[in-house]
Amino acid sequence: VQLAESGGGLVQPGGSLSLSCATSGFTFNAHYMGWVRQPPGKGLEWVSTIYDNTHNRYYADSVKGRFTIFRDYDKKTVSLQMTNLKSEDTALYFCVAAPISRGRVPREPDHFDYRGQGTQVTVSS
Repeated sequence: VQLAESGGGLVQPGGSLSLSCATSGFTFNAHYMGWVRQPPGKGLEWVSTIYDNTHNRYYADSVKGRFTIFRDYDKKTVSLQMTNLKSEDTALYFCVAAPISRGRVPREPDHFDYRGQGTQVTVSS
């Protein structure tokens, strides 16, 4: 199983950034995909989960209305479009996956079976 994040970087407050995650080694269609993050000196926190590209997308309250998650079934990728970024969005962002067969929508970091190496997002002026 491989989850490879890309797209992190340094951005000013109010700016935008798009993260992408390339996947391989598991059945993409059979998994929820998501993002979790780890701010400096803190634990993992859930950001977003996607089942499909309709209304089955879920967000933490802290990012709702600013972040959009999307999955590409042909390319087996998942992306996170982030807008109006704030300093508190600074974190190491991880792509994650959990089997749909488990039945519940994963909304906690430990609900996911697979996790990538992460990409750093820093929001600072």
